[in-house]
Amino acid sequence: MSDQEKHEHMPEEGQAAEATAETGSAAETASEHEVLLRLMKENEELKDRALRTAAEMENLRRRTARDVQDARAYSVANFARDMLGVSDNLRRAIEAVPAEARMGDDAGLKALLEGVEMTERAMHVALERHGVKKLDPEGQKFDPHFHQAMFEVPDSSVPANTVVQVVQSGYSIGERVLRPAMVGVSKGGPKQVPSDASAEPGPVNEQAEKDA
Repeated sequence: MSDQEKHEHMPEEGQAAEATAETGSAAETASEHEVLLRLMKENEELKDRALRTAAEMENLRRRTARDVQDARAYSVANFARDMLGVSDNLRRAIEAVPAEARMGDDAGLKALLEGVEMTERAMHVALERHGVKKLDPEGQKFDPHFHQAMFEVPDSSVPANTVVQVVQSGYSIGERVLRPAMVGVSKGGPKQVPSDASAEPGPVNEQAEKDA
């Protein structure tokens, strides 16, 4: 007797049991498939979350490293800015000595003058050791990031907006300006032709931002 004939002669209870078994097997297969899909989705979510966490940690590491570097570079900024006033006073004291007195025979005055000059040089060396650099812009194009224009000088022999006189030296530390150089700029000369190359951004002028 064939399977079909056996199935046809099978009692209704047996047929129902077989149908129930087949339905249960299909439901179990569908359930396993749903579980697999859910696990795959959860795995993708965990992978995406792990990647985002890794990216955030890398960004945090970079920000921390940059903050530490800035702290090291600029920790002496306020102190250095105060020392610039002392340096200015030393320079004024040196310039206040008349040329005749310098050439005279007063050994005491000469020794005092040499001591003041040595102190000024030592201060500049100490400032440079901590990243402070003096700005010497005479002959350069005026740059508001570095310079503060105090007056204009009519001079047709040089391009307009050229620094022709430095009233007070400026200083920078790292990429920041401790104090812009106070300068006089030329006017009346030919205009400077801008370069085709894009200009690099200048350092941050903290003092100008505070005054703004």
